[in-house]
Amino acid sequence: MSITIVTVGKLKEKYLKSGIEEYEKRLRPYTKIDLVEVADEKAPEQLSGAEMEMVKKKEAERILSKLPPDAHVIALTINGKQKSSEELADRLESLMTYGKSKIVFVIGGSLGLQEDVLRRADEQLSFSRMTFPHQLMKLILLEQVYRAFKILKHEPYHK
Repeated sequence: MSITIVTVGKLKEKYLKSGIEEYEKRLRPYTKIDLVEVADEKAPEQLSGAEMEMVKKKEAERILSKLPPDAHVIALTINGKQKSSEELADRLESLMTYGKSKIVFVIGGSLGLQEDVLRRADEQLSFSRMTFPHQLMKLILLEQVYRAFKILKHEPYHK
């Protein structure tokens, strides 16, 4: 099984980079992990609705170009289904059992994901109804994927 995380924007903060590198290292014994960053669309602070949609559309094109046709795509979105850590572990196990060897998680930019990406997704996942910075979400997701593998292997991990 391989897991890819596609995110919009380049990670700049050292503390996030450090955490992400730690979870990449921890995940190596369990799965192949690939982190893909696509460029975010530069835009002024104040955008009209049409301008926001154009930014999301351009980012969507970049995201969609990174999604293999045979991948099971999970979009992270506030409107997605919320799961416990155990439910996420069960879902990953189910995907592996039924031959989904490529799983791609998608994290949008600051404006979220455009409709084309959501339509391409096989499922939508929400970690909370709260909004998190998309770069922090990458670290949170990696931690939860690591936790899922620990759960599946019945290995201890702090609660």
